[in-house]
Amino acid sequence: MHQRAEYKTIKKRLEEPRKFIQVLMGPRQVGKSTVIKQVLRDIKLPYQMFTADTVPATNLYWISECWETVRRKMKTEGAQEYVLVIDEVQKVNSWSEAVKKEWDADTFNDLNIKVVLLGSSRVMLDYGLADSLTGRFERILMPHWSFTEMRDAFGFSIEQYVYYGAYPGAATLASDEYRWLEYISASIIDATINKDILQGVKVMKPALLRQTFELASAYSGQELSLTKIMGQLQDAGNVTTIATYLNLLSEAGLVSPLSKYSRDTMRKRNSVPKFQVFNNALKNIYCGKRFNDALTDPALWGRLFESAIGAHILNGAFAGHYSTYYWRDEKSREVDYVLEKGDKTLAIEVKSNTCGGNSGLGAFRQRYPNAKAFVVGDGGFGAEDFLQINPGELF
Repeated sequence: MHQRAEYKTIKKRLEEPRKFIQVLMGPRQVGKSTVIKQVLRDIKLPYQMFTADTVPATNLYWISECWETVRRKMKTEGAQEYVLVIDEVQKVNSWSEAVKKEWDADTFNDLNIKVVLLGSSRVMLDYGLADSLTGRFERILMPHWSFTEMRDAFGFSIEQYVYYGAYPGAATLASDEYRWLEYISASIIDATINKDILQGVKVMKPALLRQTFELASAYSGQELSLTKIMGQLQDAGNVTTIATYLNLLSEAGLVSPLSKYSRDTMRKRNSVPKFQVFNNALKNIYCGKRFNDALTDPALWGRLFESAIGAHILNGAFAGHYSTYYWRDEKSREVDYVLEKGDKTLAIEVKSNTCGGNSGLGAFRQRYPNAKAFVVGDGGFGAEDFLQINPGELF
């Protein structure tokens, strides 16, 4: 079975003396539960795993009951330490207060219970962590699968990665594109929006949220103003509402609005966004063409290729290595992706073998002479080479 990079991090921390709650967060279907089960199987520590997936949100005592179960088992078995894992913890109301209460009680009573919390809703987890658990936890961010992982685990070619994306659960469905599309729609998109977002956050117009997601995903790799988005949506809304929904979609690991790069923070915030999915499958279910047809459509394939490179870049940013933007000047010279880490800047232009055109790298370097610049694709970094590295390593 494939072992993700986060396996080593989790295993190392659970083998250390008890100090922090470990919080593993990431989008749906990226293998959070699988990797924690792999670790628990290998660390030779007694453990108990619970999931809040089917627990009523109003059951305020459920977390305490889980803790008491582990305490009893620990006493009965004469164990010196135990591992408690709670999956989808954010689905329980006031979960962070309950976790704080039980964790602090164990600390006071010198009970060596190591705790791992898992969740798909990053926005709800972050809120709870900041609200009640400050100083008591460490985050482990698990992004979407990389091309290397999809290739090694499922034999994906780069063309398959560009089109089918990087959901491991959907990989075996690539030979049946109708089943693949249904899986992405129901098990990924519907589940994320209906469970991870709508059950955890008050959304006044769920239909508008869904429309915003579909439009932003379809336009992945392209710029589109929020005003134009409103003009294409069936449900009425305003710019502030759309921007709020886009933030929720980004925190859920679906699609993110990238700001235009500038050294001026206000210009970044007020710029026209460029949309970027975290996983290319989310764009391609709306592309209107099957794999073989998309592959032979140069213009379409160029857009899918750029979006796939952008998804790889964005997942590095999700893991906290850098911030991601795009750039365009007054003469419409552009750079597809701009990465910023501290005082270092990196510009990346994407070119598929079917799409050329003059890049704005030269203009960008003139304006920001200390920046590094790279081409990915035709005439530069080979796509497979680029997809096998963490873009943060290029700084």
